[in-house]
This record gives sequence, structure tokens and C-alpha cells, in this order.
Amino acid sequence: MKRQIIKIDEEKCNGCGLCVPNCHEGALQIIDGKVRLVSDLFCDGLGACIGHCPEGAIEIEERDAEPYDEIKVMELMIPKGRNTILAHLEHLRDHNEQKFLKDAIQYINENNIDMSEGTEISGNAHVAFPSLAAARSETQRSACGCPGSAEKDFRIDEKLMKNVGNAVSNEPLETPSELRQWPVQLHLLNPQASYFRNADVVLAADCAAFAMGNFHSRFLKGKSVAIACPKLDTSQESYLQKLTSMISDSKINSLTVVIMEVPCCGGLLQIAKQAKENSGRNIPIKLAVVSVQGEVLEEEWA
Repeated sequence: MKRQIIKIDEEKCNGCGLCVPNCHEGALQIIDGKVRLVSDLFCDGLGACIGHCPEGAIEIEERDAEPYDEIKVMELMIPKGRNTILAHLEHLRDHNEQKFLKDAIQYINENNIDMSEGTEISGNAHVAFPSLAAARSETQRSACGCPGSAEKDFRIDEKLMKNVGNAVSNEPLETPSELRQWPVQLHLLNPQASYFRNADVVLAADCAAFAMGNFHSRFLKGKSVAIACPKLDTSQESYLQKLTSMISDSKINSLTVVIMEVPCCGGLLQIAKQAKENSGRNIPIKLAVVSVQGEVLEEEWA
């Protein structure tokens, strides 16, 4: 599949860091005085960082991209030095990409990469990299993108709510959320994130969860989710590519498309069907149509 990824001209980059907070996926960091794309995996290719570069050092390039391969990424990271390697490992850890983190640490160990200066690299996917702060001063460590779109996998810390409606308290029970990840908007999602691998996925119109009082229990329980609006959202070609990658690279098990009864919502199902065709995998797609008052009018395999 073709992907749009930013390209940084290191000759032009002066390390001002103005682009870093505007990277929605947290893929940019200041390291050794230059902006670095820490990982292709988290670059959404939308170019939010470009308009904030006073030197014109950032551009978008489109290229054929194979499914993400951590070993290939490590091969590119090694020549950039220890600080860049550490930033990449920390980035994977902070985004809960545990499998990729294990692959990276294994690569470092197997190839005897020199990670001296007090940082111990081990096979533990939760390694804390204690000397990272010493390796890079606070002026070097810029913010890792927008906190509102930082990736989170809620399954890692999943806890069942305790029953508080007992003799001690007469407070009504809250309905627990079934959301398993963040972010949820399709533009911000990484289609190869760990919570999509071999998962059942809900692709929901933005309005669906507001119309349905039981959206979480009816459709979201045990599933990962992406939301989109086929009428108002721009760059729907990006949606098609991300859904195709979910099906072909993350190998999702099934896709449930939840749309509203209004005509403009039908485009979401068409994007899902096209993504399935482009992927070459025959996964089941279920369609659910919801009324504006939250009633499920139709539910069938598409």
C-alpha cells in the first residue's frame, strides 16, 4: 500500500522544535539538535507539522510501504546514534507497542549494539530506561506530540468496577465503559496498533454512540473501535488506506459498520467494502443501521 510520510531535510532543520507539538501522533522529537521522525509507525502523513517549520525543512512524500517491520526500523535507527535509539524505544513503550518493543530489544541484544552510559537493555518489555533523562537534557527532550491523541491501550490496566450499590451506599451504579483504546477517530488511529491485531473492530459513524443509550454494551464490548463521518470528514482516501491496513496488516477478524439511518452515512459501508476488496482478505462485515432515536433498525451481514 502507498503511505504518506513526512521527510525532514536535516540540512535545513535548525532544531527550533516548533513542529513537535503539532505532530498529532507524537512521532517527532528534538534529538542532538535536530528534529527526528522517531518512528514511521506513528506518522499519519497529514502534515500538521509542516506549516510550523520556519525553515521549510519538512515535506510529505508518498511511497510504497510494506507492513511495519520493527527490525527494518532498527536497522535505520542504529546509525543515528544512541539517543535516537533510546527515544525510539521509549516511544514504543509509551504507545504500548509491547511486541515491537520486544523485537527492538531483541535486535539490540542479538547484534551487540553498544548501549553504554549506564542504560541497561533487557528483554523486559516494561524496561524503564533509567538513564534516558541523563542522556538527553530537558532542553533536548521536547513534548511527544498532542496528549489528546497519544495512543493508549486500556486493556493493559483493565479492572472490573466494584459494586458500590451496597448497604453502605445508596448511590446508583454507573455503567462501565467498554472502550479499550485511545484515540478513536480514524484520522488519528494507527491501523497497525496492538489493539487492532486479530481483533473484532467496530467502525461507527460519529453520531451513533450519541443516539444509542446502549451503544457500549450492544456493539463495543470486547471490540476495538474507529469512528468517522463520511459526510463531513476530509481525506477519505486516508480512511480507505487505514482500513485496508487494518484488514491486511493487522489481520482483524471482523468489521461491524454502525451507521445512522440518514442517507449520508451509507458512504461508510462503501469505504469498508472497498477496503476489504483492496486487502485481498475475505473478512466478515456486519452492517447495523441506527435510527435518530437510537433504535437498531437493521443488523445483517453485508
